[in-house]
Amino acid sequence: MFSKACEYGIKATIFIAVRSLHNNRVSLKEIAKEIDSPEAFTAKILQSLAKNGLVDSHKGPTGGFQMERTKMDTINLYDIVNAIDGDSIFHGCGLGLKQCDSRKPCPVHHKFVVVRENLTHMLQNTTMYELATGLDIGLTHLKR
Repeated sequence: MFSKACEYGIKATIFIAVRSLHNNRVSLKEIAKEIDSPEAFTAKILQSLAKNGLVDSHKGPTGGFQMERTKMDTINLYDIVNAIDGDSIFHGCGLGLKQCDSRKPCPVHHKFVVVRENLTHMLQNTTMYELATGLDIGLTHLKR
């Protein structure tokens, strides 16, 4: 459903949030290793997340990525998906057809409306804090 970049972005953001709960910054190398993603690909994803204000990037020898605790309550999965994949999943055709809308629906248009609404609700109501505290016990969940 989500692109590979988005999946990695979600995993990276959760990892950063978990480590930030313990007042730790994490390096690109640590993130790439933890989420089992190539470093160059991870760097581009993290750049997009930082540009959208979802993670904080610090340069230098003590640099790395982190997330303020207060941000964890406001940043949700919807924000990450939108930053990486854009909003096409929330508006596009469920079959990926170019010509599909309520006036000229594809065969699954009306069924997909319900799926899209439920997905949007879940993504908008799942915060980084919820995910970070839920996965803090074992980060091995982030690898495939």
